[in-house]
Amino acid sequence: MSSESSIDFVLKTVEERDIRFVRLLFTDVLGHLKSFSISPEELEEAFEEGIGFDGSAVDGFARLEESDMLAFPDANTFQLMSRKEGENSSVARVFCDIRTPSREPFEGDPRGVLERAFSKADEQGYVFNVGPKIEYFFFDNDLDPKPLDRCGYFDFSPTDSSLDLRRAISRECEKIGIPVQYSFHASAQSQNAIELRYSEAVSCADNIMATRLIIREQTAKRGLFASFMPKPLADHPGSAMFLYLSLLDHDGENLFWAPKESNEAHLSELAQHFVGGLLAYAPEFMLITNPTVNSYKRFNRTGVVPIYATWGRKDRSALVRIPTHKPGKHIATRVELRNPDPTANPYLALAAVLAAGLRGIEEGVAMPPESAAETRLLSVAELEERGIVRLPRTLGEAIERFAASDLMRTVLGDHIFDFLIDAKTREWEDFCTSVTDWERTRYYGGV
Repeated sequence: MSSESSIDFVLKTVEERDIRFVRLLFTDVLGHLKSFSISPEELEEAFEEGIGFDGSAVDGFARLEESDMLAFPDANTFQLMSRKEGENSSVARVFCDIRTPSREPFEGDPRGVLERAFSKADEQGYVFNVGPKIEYFFFDNDLDPKPLDRCGYFDFSPTDSSLDLRRAISRECEKIGIPVQYSFHASAQSQNAIELRYSEAVSCADNIMATRLIIREQTAKRGLFASFMPKPLADHPGSAMFLYLSLLDHDGENLFWAPKESNEAHLSELAQHFVGGLLAYAPEFMLITNPTVNSYKRFNRTGVVPIYATWGRKDRSALVRIPTHKPGKHIATRVELRNPDPTANPYLALAAVLAAGLRGIEEGVAMPPESAAETRLLSVAELEERGIVRLPRTLGEAIERFAASDLMRTVLGDHIFDFLIDAKTREWEDFCTSVTDWERTRYYGGV
């Protein structure tokens, strides 16, 4: 809920900066960004009473007979947007919380789900901080993905046509208050990455949504197309959205850190249980962090991708990696979750991940022995003998694990939980009955 002081600041800024349009932003359940604009004269009323809209037209929101929804701007997310060439007045944007006509939080609002999960952690004395690293591809059209450069990871080359694009994206992010830590060419040809500085979970999810929009806008300005598809090219690595997670106390102290004498990976007992929760519940939350048919094409034995619920310090094929922080920088102690991809709804993904970690703490889930890169070479029997769980291999498997999860139903609520099962089951069935080029090539001439 916006404070009076933050609302007063926004209203004063709108007047002083000659802002003519305020863009209200929110997401549907599947993570698509939605927007409508209001005049500055409507903004004060929007803070007090909300702005009504038809929720029945938004995926996962409301049935036709329950369609009236209210968007309440969160003044803390207010940001000026860059003026487009030729424009004389400014435009601002603000993220919204969605409520019912009776002003109750709407159970289908993904941002509200994360706010509730964050508040629950806050009541227990934890502040959930997240730093995301988003990978994406750029191509010259939206139909036929073909690489536009021959560069690889961290390459700096005159042939890297995305150098200026990455610089422009970072500048736009910084202009609207999204701090960028790194931007670089990623592993695959025409693949790039941007890493944002850590922030509290709700702000992080807002930043992810805004950054994805900026990437699309800046790419389109250059006549190119940005794709967040996890695996657009069969012969190249796919795109991830790595999440760097930590819990702080209310004084800003990192609760994940412990001296090496206590734990080789510098993880406190609380952090170990948090990781234990991530590993135990990953099969149940992967429908949220990896929500498409294509998401599971990224996971294979030949890539540096997680296919088992393991953790490690050096093993980048582990589900959870423990990065090494600089000596003395205890605040940087964090865990890296490596399975999410950029098609995930960040509000639901962060809520699900936080719930899994907190459940690990509540249940005292033990962190299993550290894995090495050789783990992925073990046979199924050897893996089972060690108690190592295989992550879902298809969207269908992910739906089954998700549907049986009491934890996911609890954190997401019945409305979103049931909608996702229905929507994703239909998506999986559509895929299973589709005839692909691979099938025609293999079977058309007979077997």
